Amino acid sequence: MKQPPAPAAPEPDSRPSNTTSRQPGRITLRSDLRASIPDGLTALVVTAAVFALLYARIKAKTSSTVTVMPFMADAGGFWMYFLSQAFGWAALLWAWTTVILGLLLSGPRPRRLPLSGQSLERLHRTTSLNTIALIAAHALLFAAELVRHDTSRWYSRLYTAFVEAFVPGGYTSGTGQIAIPVGQAALYLAVPLGLLFYVRHRIGPRTWRVLHRFVIVVYVLSVWHTLLYGTNVWYDGWFRTTVWLLQLPIAALLLIRLLRPARRSERLSRPGAGAGSKSGWTLRLGGRLAAAAVLAGLLAVVISGNDGGRTVPPEDTSSSHHQD
Repeated sequence: MKQPPAPAAPEPDSRPSNTTSRQPGRITLRSDLRASIPDGLTALVVTAAVFALLYARIKAKTSSTVTVMPFMADAGGFWMYFLSQAFGWAALLWAWTTVILGLLLSGPRPRRLPLSGQSLERLHRTTSLNTIALIAAHALLFAAELVRHDTSRWYSRLYTAFVEAFVPGGYTSGTGQIAIPVGQAALYLAVPLGLLFYVRHRIGPRTWRVLHRFVIVVYVLSVWHTLLYGTNVWYDGWFRTTVWLLQLPIAALLLIRLLRPARRSERLSRPGAGAGSKSGWTLRLGGRLAAAAVLAGLLAVVISGNDGGRTVPPEDTSSSHHQD
């Protein structure tokens, strides 16, 4: 299971009451880092709980990871890998949360919410920052595990681990040839897209809004990476299906956000003249149709159970597949 990654803050002028438009000078990276401490501590607690669960399942040999990689039955020898997995799952959960918050902020939101719009914005920013931190921990621990089990000289171990963990195409084993670059793309897009909010006054709000929309691409890459390479969701089963189920609210909120955007300029029915306006209307229509198709596809996957998982091997057949 690998890294997901991290959307940033909501559009500052998506709503008239938006705090960022009224007090732009008060929101800084430093202030948000301080505000993210409670959320970060919660993320560490969740990571520790996930690690304990993964470790216990490995020791009991009830985890699919042991079926995929039998040599990891010695949980103590690969604790760093399981900790990397735990950070990865926490990162995916935090990324899911921050995407949900972003869609609520940029589209129509329920009237009854436990938090105000200002609090939702702050939580969206802090979960974004903590997602980046969780992703970084996940990737670094994955690299550290590669170093730990390499028997060559120290400088050779560091170089090999860096190439395999952080250089696209550097990992050449099995499914990782595709899954690792997908995860790396999510990581390398998530960091700048997550931090661009804090320099939006320099690049311009319009440019920032355009770039910020690519956050959903980062999230899709993260989920794709997880489904491709997560040994916990390697086979068909309820856990893998749950990952697919969690994408339904995001697809539904995205479709609602496109059908009823907060910004008037993004509404499909907005009249205009000229080639530019016609092309913009076409793009907006295409986006709505694509979101509807994605939602329908997710429903089809969940209902049919054809979620791309592998078939669980017979109990009397041990796997010889080695995957880091």
